[in-house]
Amino acid sequence: MLKNLVSNIADNKNKHSLSHSYRSKRFELFKTMLANIPRPIRILDLGGTEEFWTAMGFNDSEVTITLLNLAVNESVRPPFYSIKGDATHLDAIADQSYDVVFSNSVIEHVYTWENQQKMASEIKRVGKSHFIQTPNYWFPIEPHWVFPFFQFFPPWIRILLTRYFSFGHIGKINNWTDAVNQVAEIRLLSKKEYARLFPQSKIYQERFMGMTKSFVAIKE
Repeated sequence: MLKNLVSNIADNKNKHSLSHSYRSKRFELFKTMLANIPRPIRILDLGGTEEFWTAMGFNDSEVTITLLNLAVNESVRPPFYSIKGDATHLDAIADQSYDVVFSNSVIEHVYTWENQQKMASEIKRVGKSHFIQTPNYWFPIEPHWVFPFFQFFPPWIRILLTRYFSFGHIGKINNWTDAVNQVAEIRLLSKKEYARLFPQSKIYQERFMGMTKSFVAIKE
């Protein structure tokens, strides 16, 4: 029953899930932004996958998409290109190389506020515009463990819960060091912090039952 509940709420591969519904709605907003950008368009997707774009039904012959991850995916084909890189250090990419930098739920995965600042700075440096999404720290359901108020617990409690129980996308992690690392990896952001990272961007707020579920920093 719990597995089905998580699937219905947070499984992006489930087209009937709440998460997929919000991603689809968000992507319509992104396509509206793209419509105002001259063709051809070069997109840099930080932490992205070809499967995501396919699931969103995106097909535009005048758009190329470079997927940047910690490892190269040799199986992708044009208009997708895969490169290896660290979103906090895009030294190999020249200033304003891309028309759009896109990222979906990645900036909360770089461990520290300092790394989040570095990633935001790199986004603004390499892209002429950007569309960057992240969950809201203050939303009551933590989106990775899909557990109420999980982000507010002390680290040692989050580590123990991760070691001994299977929650959300994370699942049960038996190894103590791996559990510690997983908990440390995710640092959710508040609206105030997000506005500090992207002061020149419009901060769009996604709402669920009157509460802000996530933010999107948009610069056209």
